[in-house]
This record gives sequence, C-alpha cells and structure tokens, in this order.
Amino acid sequence: MNKANIAGYAGTSWRDWLFAYAPYIGIGIILLIIPAFISTYFQSLLTKVLIFAIFAMSLDLILGYTGLLSLGHAAYLGVAGYTAGLLIARLGLTSFWIVAPAAIVMAGIAAAIIGYISLRVSGVYFLLVTLAFGQLLSVVAVKWRAVTGGTDGLVGIIYPDFGIPGLTLTDTNYYYLVFIAFAVCFFLLYRLINSPFGKALVGIRENESRMKCLGYNTWAHKYIAFIVSGLFAGVAGVLFAPFYGIMVPGHLGLMTSSSVMLMVVIGGAGTLFGPVIGAIVVLLLEHFASIYTPERWPLILGVVFVICVLFIRGGFGFHLSKFWSRLRIRYGNAES
Repeated sequence: MNKANIAGYAGTSWRDWLFAYAPYIGIGIILLIIPAFISTYFQSLLTKVLIFAIFAMSLDLILGYTGLLSLGHAAYLGVAGYTAGLLIARLGLTSFWIVAPAAIVMAGIAAAIIGYISLRVSGVYFLLVTLAFGQLLSVVAVKWRAVTGGTDGLVGIIYPDFGIPGLTLTDTNYYYLVFIAFAVCFFLLYRLINSPFGKALVGIRENESRMKCLGYNTWAHKYIAFIVSGLFAGVAGVLFAPFYGIMVPGHLGLMTSSSVMLMVVIGGAGTLFGPVIGAIVVLLLEHFASIYTPERWPLILGVVFVICVLFIRGGFGFHLSKFWSRLRIRYGNAES
C-alpha cells in the first residue's frame, strides 16, 4: 500500500468515526447546555423525558434485541421507586449512596424472580404472565396501605443527599444528575448490545432454534437480559420517585407498562436511540394534549401509534438510522 492509499485510508477512518459518533456527541452537548436557555418548567419536562428514556431503553433490551414482549416492565420501575421512597420518606435515609444501590438491587431481585417464572413460557403466555405480575404488584401496593400508603400514595419523597458539603440538589442540579445517569446507561447498553452477548441476543430474537443448535443456552441468555433490563429500569425508578415526590400503585401497573412499550415501538425497537426518540414524542404529545385537550390524550396517542405502524414501520429511529447510513456511505467513504 503506497503513501497516498495510507493517507486516504486514514482520512476515511476519521470520517467514518465522525459520522458514527457525531450525533451522540452533538445531542450530548445540546442536553448539557440547554438548561441555560429554557425555563424551569421546560427543564422539568426535559428531566422527565430523560428518566423515561432510560426506562424505555431498558425495555428495548428485551423487546427490541431479545424479542420478549413484556407488559409488566413498570414493575421494576415501581419496585425501585417504592424502595427509594420508603428509605427516604419513612426511614429518613436520604444518602444517595444508600438509596440508589438498594433500590436498583431490589428492582434486579424482582426481575430475577419474575423472569425465572415468566421465561418458562413463551409468546402470548409470556406477555400475559408479565402482565399478571405487574398487576399483582400494583394490587399489593394498594392493599399494603400501612407501608405504601395505598391509593393515597407514598408521599414526601425528597431529593437524595450526596453527602458533599455545600451541594444541595435543586431542580437544575437534579436535571444534570439525570443527564449523567442517562449518558452512563446509554453507554453501558451500547457496549452491551455490541458485545458478543448482545449479538447472541439478536440471534435468539431472529432464530432461537438455530442458536440452540449452535450450542447457545438461549434460556440463560434471555434470563440474564431480563435481569439486566430490570436493573436499568430500577435506575429510572430511583430517579423517578424523587422527581415526582410520590409513588402510587399505578406506577407499577398496565398503563405505565403500555406507555413505555409505545415509546419503544414508536421510536423504533432494536435501535437503542429509538426509545429515546419515542420518549420525546410521547411525552411532548402528552404535554401539549394536557394543555389543549386533556380528555382526548388516549385518542391522540392511539392515532399516533396507528400512523407509526402503518406509515413509519420500524419507528422513527429505524428510518433516521437508514437516512444517516446513506449520508455516511455517501460522504463518510468519499475519497479525499
């Protein structure tokens, strides 16, 4: 290979790297500086979007990459949220370094138990079992009034304390905490799905029988993915509880699970950044619908879902990925 070819190859590699990571870097910079240019209200809305983006990405790991259709994913967010709420509001433990690990571990334990049972069946039966567990936990939250507050909810959940002198979490500081958590979760999930384990999950989604013939323990792979998904949902739950200041039984139930599933489907399952887009679309629609026509919000969401299924198959993320890939092929591999 002569010097010209080496130079051209190096240039191409640099452009490929730029096209591969420029969207992530650009969006990260925007999210980092945008609080300085928006009101407190929209800053709060953006915090909510990032929390649900983490939640949606956690579901995408099992729905988009493993092919497991779950309608009980809110259970893990709810378990983590209630755990954080009980530690903060009832026991007075406000240390972030105690509350966050405890809540995430509880979400992981819940996912391990539910996954062990649910993965004994497949298809529509798996969906129904996960739905049943989510509803069961929601009923427990209603009936166990002495602990959870019942239908009145668990109130008084304040921002946790980092134990750093002079640092008090304000709404702006909490936004940056959520942003950091989102960035870390996105990075970890990105590395996971691009690892051999992640590629095996995609293989299981596409053809589980063939993966078994190749010697993979497909049940173990799905079970681990289920637990990891629950842990990431637990991260969203830890951030969710102090943000709202209250946990109610509905946070564990069908409505929350179906909402996050719609985020994944509308944004694009199996794309990782698609659920982030889905969270933005759904929550912005909900915001404007609550202002102008709150009673028609379910109808609006249903119409958007039908439009996406009929005309934007694969979700927004899938089509944006195709568009960016065309740009990358056209300009990223162009000769210097």
